[in-house]
Amino acid sequence: MPELPDVVVYVEALAQRVAGHRLTRAAIRGPFLLRTVTPPLDALIGCRAAEVRRAGKLIAIGFEGGLWLAIHLMIAGRLHWNGKRQPLAAFEFESGTLTLTEAGTQHRARIHVLDRAPEASGVEPLDASPEDFTAALTGENHTLKRALTDPRLFSGIGNAYSDEILHRAQLSPVALTSRLSAGEIARLHAAVRSVLSEWVDRLRAQARGAFPENVTAFRDEMAVHGKFGRPCPRCGSPVQRIRYAANETNYCPVCQTAGKLLADRALSRLLREDWPRSLEELEALKTTRSQRTK
Repeated sequence: MPELPDVVVYVEALAQRVAGHRLTRAAIRGPFLLRTVTPPLDALIGCRAAEVRRAGKLIAIGFEGGLWLAIHLMIAGRLHWNGKRQPLAAFEFESGTLTLTEAGTQHRARIHVLDRAPEASGVEPLDASPEDFTAALTGENHTLKRALTDPRLFSGIGNAYSDEILHRAQLSPVALTSRLSAGEIARLHAAVRSVLSEWVDRLRAQARGAFPENVTAFRDEMAVHGKFGRPCPRCGSPVQRIRYAANETNYCPVCQTAGKLLADRALSRLLREDWPRSLEELEALKTTRSQRTK
């Protein structure tokens, strides 16, 4: 799912291309893509785009007259400029055509036409003061992973960058927000700002002024996200994971959990009392199983 750094770069690329230009035609082919009825999509035709902004993970194009086109790409939606045949949606501006595609069969991307600017419900992680960040983080008692990815608490952070943030802060994804010390909260706040800022800069540099393509949640430069079994760049220990539904959390047990392996829901039920509690126990289990298969 495109998260804050990806959405920021999308917004900047769109602003360069559509601001000041009229929308001349719009076509939506996905039957469940348009989630609003009033105002109608046709109300945007002939209107000039005035600005493009981010609201959480939403990409919002504001038009003269107060109307907004808001796009949420969800997991597999992607935007393209002057390309991609047979898209789910196409918006022709005087300056070119914005298209939306979505991989897979579970189409979840959403488009809204609004009569007011959309607003994010969570605090902006790059702008939040230490006090506002602490209030959002500790207002409810959740695991750190859940808190960072809750859009009601923090705007624009998802599965991938939460892994990177927690690794940078050297904090466990299952640590409870109510039990964090002031020093740990300060460390997490600094990690949020540094990780997101660095990735915005990195993605800008990679785009080089072109419209961003190949937007993905798995990048070679990431420290732990999507790196299960590969060495942690800080300590060299193998990155571990917790799998649940369609997502997984990646972490370094040495840097983040004091050497403890976090229980993978599926595997821990399968192994029960044999579930390894540390990297050493994991390696011993692998050795035992390897010997049994010989």
